[in-house]
Amino acid sequence: MKKTYLAAGKGGRVVSTCFRCLLIIPMLLSGYFSASAAAQTPQPAPRVSLDIRNDAIITVFQSIQQQTGYSFVYNTSDIDTGRKVTLAAQNESLETVLNKLFAGLDISYTLREKHVVLSKKAPNSPPHTARSGISGTVKDDKGMALVGATVLIKGTTTGVAVDLEGNFALPQAKPGDVLEISLIGYTKQEIPVRGTAPLQVVMHEDNEVLDAVVVTALGIKKKEKALTYNVQEVSGDIVNTVKDANFMNSLSGKVAGLQINASASGAGGSTRVVMRGVKSLNGDNNALYVVDGIPLPSLRARQTEGIYETPDGGDYEGIANINPEDIESMSVLTGATAAALYGSQGANGVILITTRRGEEGRVRVNYSNSTTFSSPFVMPEFQNTYGTDLNTPSMSWGEKLAKPSSYDPKDFFQTGFDETNAIGVTAGTKRNQTYFSAASVNTRGIIPNNVYNRYNFSVRNTTALIEDRLTLDLGASYMKQYSRNPLIQGIYHNPLIGAYLFPRGDDISKYQVYERYNPSLGYSEQFWGLEFINGVENPYWITNREIFENTSHRYTFNATLKWDVTDWLSLTGRVRSDNMVMNYTRKISASSNTLFASEYGNYLNHTSRHSNLYADALMSIDKSFWDNAFSVQFNLGASLVDDKNALTGYEGHLAGLPNKFTFNNIVPSDLNTLPMQENYHDQNQAIYATLQLGWRGMLYLDATFRNEWASQLAFTEQQHIFYPSVGLSAVISSMADLSKAGVSFLKVRASYAEVGNPPQRFITGPNYSIKNGVVTTQTYAPATHLRPERTKSFEVGLNAKFLGNKFWLDATYYDTNTYNQLFLYDAPPSTGYKQSYLNAGKVNNWGVEAVAGYKNTWRGFSWTTSFNFSMNRNKIRELVPEGTVDPVTGATVSLPEVNMDFGGYRVKLQKGGSIGDFYVTGLKTDDQGQIYVDPNGGSVTIDPDTWIYAGNTDARYRMGWNNRFEYKGVSLGVLIDARIGGRGVSVTQALMDRFGVSQASADAREAGGVAVSEQQTILNVKDFYANTGDGTGMLSQYIYNMSNVRLRELTVGYDLPSSWFNDKLRATVSLVGRNLFMFYNKAPFDPEQTASTNTYYQNFDFFMQPSVRTIGFSVRLQF
Repeated sequence: MKKTYLAAGKGGRVVSTCFRCLLIIPMLLSGYFSASAAAQTPQPAPRVSLDIRNDAIITVFQSIQQQTGYSFVYNTSDIDTGRKVTLAAQNESLETVLNKLFAGLDISYTLREKHVVLSKKAPNSPPHTARSGISGTVKDDKGMALVGATVLIKGTTTGVAVDLEGNFALPQAKPGDVLEISLIGYTKQEIPVRGTAPLQVVMHEDNEVLDAVVVTALGIKKKEKALTYNVQEVSGDIVNTVKDANFMNSLSGKVAGLQINASASGAGGSTRVVMRGVKSLNGDNNALYVVDGIPLPSLRARQTEGIYETPDGGDYEGIANINPEDIESMSVLTGATAAALYGSQGANGVILITTRRGEEGRVRVNYSNSTTFSSPFVMPEFQNTYGTDLNTPSMSWGEKLAKPSSYDPKDFFQTGFDETNAIGVTAGTKRNQTYFSAASVNTRGIIPNNVYNRYNFSVRNTTALIEDRLTLDLGASYMKQYSRNPLIQGIYHNPLIGAYLFPRGDDISKYQVYERYNPSLGYSEQFWGLEFINGVENPYWITNREIFENTSHRYTFNATLKWDVTDWLSLTGRVRSDNMVMNYTRKISASSNTLFASEYGNYLNHTSRHSNLYADALMSIDKSFWDNAFSVQFNLGASLVDDKNALTGYEGHLAGLPNKFTFNNIVPSDLNTLPMQENYHDQNQAIYATLQLGWRGMLYLDATFRNEWASQLAFTEQQHIFYPSVGLSAVISSMADLSKAGVSFLKVRASYAEVGNPPQRFITGPNYSIKNGVVTTQTYAPATHLRPERTKSFEVGLNAKFLGNKFWLDATYYDTNTYNQLFLYDAPPSTGYKQSYLNAGKVNNWGVEAVAGYKNTWRGFSWTTSFNFSMNRNKIRELVPEGTVDPVTGATVSLPEVNMDFGGYRVKLQKGGSIGDFYVTGLKTDDQGQIYVDPNGGSVTIDPDTWIYAGNTDARYRMGWNNRFEYKGVSLGVLIDARIGGRGVSVTQALMDRFGVSQASADAREAGGVAVSEQQTILNVKDFYANTGDGTGMLSQYIYNMSNVRLRELTVGYDLPSSWFNDKLRATVSLVGRNLFMFYNKAPFDPEQTASTNTYYQNFDFFMQPSVRTIGFSVRLQF
């Protein structure tokens, strides 16, 4: 089938013109650079002119800050800001002026980025290595000497300052003393003296002392205290401690409001990431990923729907193949206000990823290895005490065995293995820095013949073309990925059905040799004599003779050019090209079930090519007035996203040559021969602006707007979408002294935003399909009246720190309403169409996100703990109101509910309900609600016409408790998380009961019946379970509570003393584990795993691949 689509019309040309104007900036910059380079006149360092006579030293600080933009950071107890000084300077460098100012004073300084960090000089000791005392070095976590740090014997005034090489010597120190090491901008440390061995002290930055800056939408950096919405920032280490092939799974339980469900497909599969509830009835509800300010294409595979099989192509998504070692930090924007600048792409929240770049200094090499072993984590319970039924050999309803069967379905699984190796190299000068990385992920799944391999390479160079003025950042990456047999769930091509249901009185070993040579046919045939459900085959045949392979290549190129016109005005242009080629093949061997192949086999070969081009231009102003009392931050920009995808391929039954998988061996005239061609071309153009006004660092007003033209809205009356947002932040602790109440920081904030989603492509204009040369027009009315789906969001929150920042609390309440939902209904015949689309409906989500934490250090022992909590309530306020008229067809529409059925499982959307509500069928009941039992035969009967409300798939609450302990180079990390509430169903358990292989069926036989309630027991056990049919017949008996509490992660690490390696190497070794223990879980499958990363069919288990427990070790080296 071939599809065509037109991009947006004249509405898009307006922004295109604006965008071209903004794109002139890089050309101007290029000319500017050429002229400057020819002249070879590098930009000088900041210069200062002063004439201060007998005035307070703080006056000098203020004058320097106004002229250079450098702020002074100091402890008021160490620096007497009222001290009188006299200083004259005429156009002199900043360092020269500072040296003059502090000459003869007890003040030392260091320059860090745009800060002048002051500290009080300590009396220096003789410059020799202490024999009776203590000596050592003080450096930062990058190995750079921390000049000006003070080392003081606690409780005394005896101390020393660290020299230019980072060394110190303190002869007065003796065993039992405690050293206090401090430097403004770094976390203070206390280290006990235990001998005379030199100390190697590593200090870490304390962003709470300097104004903490976080990365927000479009890569714009803002002060944390100025944010009017909720942003949670985490370091890259959080996803590299216990690694996963898809690093997003490593965020589970660590961020409030972030719901993460790993796909059951195993290593490298996609992840369902939902923030603040499901908002769209028919659109995508997954979060947007942004790398270095540029949105990534989703590239998400088609997801499992129903009970049959894993979709062709396997399971994958774009974010899953990023090397996590390249990540420097991440910012999680859960709210609409935070993500409004990304427009329709960011309607469901945004995860901003900042990648590593080169650093100034010598060549540094980082190497990491993670090796883990995996086994099934949560599985159903099997019986091995009852044998095979003589009348139905595929069932285990036989007599009780004299000796329990040795067969255990768990033996079908193999020990999984995952090895990840990564190397990163960084080096640079003040004006040029380079970063290079390479990584490999090699995984063997727990199901035989399941393989996942990935190789990543990236390089990034940052060059100051004109020092402190013009910077060029270039990057490139390449990824190669291969996966084989990524099972999710379903009836077909699923080896778990045969493995789980295998009769307990039979011998599995004879089927492990899964094929027998047939001399009359000339090839080997599948060996399998059992019948379960149509389409179920020998599990060993499936894993070895039904091969699903996916090979992809992805390469990206990006460039950023930034011109700092002044210290308060900058112009930035960015471009990124993201391209991927993927080939997927399916090879089903001869003698497989004829549902899938001819007697000779079946072959599918698809190739997809995806290209994504992003470009933007941004002007940024960051200016302060009136002695920094009033601040303005303004950004104006435009962006273009061009997204193309082309899929070509074919599939069909093989002709006369068995197992010859080639296009020329496919029967061309067979109904199962399907040539495939699909194409789409989307384009999004936008202009946007942000404005933030600040008053004395205590009051901030935020406003943004974005106007977007999306090609999905072509042919509609409204071809653009407008997104506004406004927010207010007040730092109460800067307005009043709260220190007596133990409050060191308190901020309250509120914001409002509107975001939206365009409709799905192809439905707003006339389309057609071509098959076998025949043109077929669409059967639905062109939806020229459609409007974008729109979400209005409001949030309030607070951020607080207590008792010297040892305790902290962040809390947010939000309320969102999503309008203009998209519905497809059956149109009256008089309209000339079978179906039509229209806008209607309203979905509400409200909830709370909160994080509380504590950190402290006692004599070298440190403890950091945080507890996150989130809850969300979803409600469908309205579907299609009665009396709604379709503006295209003129038909009156009545749509009181929307149902999606799969056998005895129904997803139902209705007014007053919630997204995620599901219903199931059960057994016929009598007038008292008891299951009806035939008085003659004692049998029970399915009632397919009565739907029973089973519950909602979403959790009521989610919690995570993260702890880290450190002492003398030893670290312990513990993460426990919990999900409270939600319901799910297990077809696996239903079919295991029907075939008599579950422990529940054995227990019922032992008890003499099935206890369906406290008042009723069904005596005929086999007959009762036989009613499950294909597993979905009486799901009312297989509803489970999804609440669970688990030990999500456990790590034990040790930093090897660098003295072992002559201070040339830093090494850390760790033991790591994930999903080590389930404290509470009543479901026969893992409630946090999903067969679909789309919106529906959550918590639906049909022989889903089990989640895994992983145990292993990791090694990190830094040269």
